[in-house]
Amino acid sequence: MKQKSSKTITRRGFLGTSAVTLAGLTIIPRQAVAGLGHIAPSDKLNIAAVGIGGMGRNNVDNVAKTENVIALCDVDWSGQTLKVFEKYPDAKRYKDYRVMLDQQKEIDAVIVATSDHTHAVISMESMRRGKHVFTQKPLTHTVYEARMLAKAAKEYKVATQMGNQGQAGDGPRRLREMIWDGVIGPVREVHVWTDRPNNGLFRVYWPQGVTRPAETPASPEYLDWDLFIGPAPVRPYNPAYHPFKWRGWWDFGTGALGDIGCHSLDPIFRALKLKYPLTVQAVSTLVNKETYPSGSIVRYEFPARETMPPVSLTWYDGGLRPLLIKDLDPGMKMEAGGTLYIGDKGKILDDKILPASLRESYKAPEPSIPSSPGHEEEWILACKGGAPAGSDFEWAGPLTETVLLGNIALRNEVKEKLAGEVMIWDADKYGFSNMPEADQFLHCEYRKGWTL
Repeated sequence: MKQKSSKTITRRGFLGTSAVTLAGLTIIPRQAVAGLGHIAPSDKLNIAAVGIGGMGRNNVDNVAKTENVIALCDVDWSGQTLKVFEKYPDAKRYKDYRVMLDQQKEIDAVIVATSDHTHAVISMESMRRGKHVFTQKPLTHTVYEARMLAKAAKEYKVATQMGNQGQAGDGPRRLREMIWDGVIGPVREVHVWTDRPNNGLFRVYWPQGVTRPAETPASPEYLDWDLFIGPAPVRPYNPAYHPFKWRGWWDFGTGALGDIGCHSLDPIFRALKLKYPLTVQAVSTLVNKETYPSGSIVRYEFPARETMPPVSLTWYDGGLRPLLIKDLDPGMKMEAGGTLYIGDKGKILDDKILPASLRESYKAPEPSIPSSPGHEEEWILACKGGAPAGSDFEWAGPLTETVLLGNIALRNEVKEKLAGEVMIWDADKYGFSNMPEADQFLHCEYRKGWTL
């Protein structure tokens, strides 16, 4: 929680960790009555949400169980957005988050669930104004933005959380305990894959590997196209970009790796205590300057950590996946998405230890990592002075940086050079030591009028 002046007592700051007596009236803090299933109205957060037509809708519903939702903002007032407006009729409605922040000073915290390219500017402006922030994954659109948001969260002393909700589950906790217990020995390889953006067979989540449409239809009245564009270069409206299809475009999204990477790489980072890679390399289908490729393979190499050896982490998307491995149970197969840990003594495919003989002989340790109260709940508690959320920006920043470094390796401008060498990443000096021409993709130039 952001520190306030000793001369100013705010609604949140008034309720501390012990009872306060004022004019003979004893005020009991939330912590003392939470066990009774009661939350004092004065101890509820005033929460605003920007981007409510997709995952933001779920985030709003989750925080509304205990907190006040007082403002809703979206550039597109149609479909799911209208349903959210109807569900929360007392919340004020906006299209421009800047107007919302100017007009409603009583906002305590902000949910940001817009398209990737606007995550950073909205999150930064909210933190700058002292608001706690929950931002959907990936945290940012560029590597630079991820580093700046992590720095700003610390500077402004606000509670933060990235929206990779899987980190709050018990499954990743049990996985960590098994790996730390040495069930498969030292882990030297990890493979993780998804069928997004499409599996090449039956399902297309969103298009990639396509070119810019030539048609320029009028923007629908319910959509503020200029606000959607935000800091990106101006281009005419086309339904090829919005809704949802923006994920595949360089200017707006972060592709399959950005969409899924912050989910599926998070448990790997925690179990293997990873932070920044030493090298990055990639191969892909044809790539252009408009969209990410339809399929790619990205490999990161990480140094030794504590007692853990160096490890390679390989990402696959677009229906690509590792070749079949030995030790699969009869009838078992490599599904459309999954994670494979390879250690000196065995393997873990998703949550299953291989081979079967090792799985049957292993006794898992008693659970030691406490369960989470819930992903949004972690953030709410942190906003009220509790422990940092599990995926706060201090954690989410480096994770997002690593994910987005993989996207730089997919750029057409470095593709040919990667046929002969890998990209060497220097996290401390913030650059590619052997390929400085790739540094230009660590960030992008914002449209005039937009700043971080």
